[in-house]
Amino acid sequence: MNPVDNATIAVITDDSNTISQHFGRATYYLVATIENGQIVKREMRSKLGHSHFAGQHHAGQGPTGPHGLDTDSHNKHLQMSEVINDCQALICGGMGGGAYQSMQARGIRPIVTDITDIDQAILAYIEGKIVDKIERLH
Repeated sequence: MNPVDNATIAVITDDSNTISQHFGRATYYLVATIENGQIVKREMRSKLGHSHFAGQHHAGQGPTGPHGLDTDSHNKHLQMSEVINDCQALICGGMGGGAYQSMQARGIRPIVTDITDIDQAILAYIEGKIVDKIERLH
């Protein structure tokens, strides 16, 4: 990945400091605006999560495909990401394969990382050094 001068990126979190390990369960997005390689704005945005879809579970492995890849799950993922539709990337500690594909379909680059500190992850993103660890997809 190349260094980034200008972008708006989202990071899933529950506390504004640590990257959440599960996209669907996280309660917030920390949205960082990057200009000239520097963070110029940080904003917390509420995030829809699994609790907002009570009684509606991801479809399991079956005729519609693997977990989280069915149409209903895709629509939930799109609803969860509506508030970050101005972002170019989404950094998280873990997510399902369906959510990963839904972010790509929305035009948001999902990045799964083992970095837990938000500031370190954003810096790695800006420097072009963050690694998308797709093996962490579940």
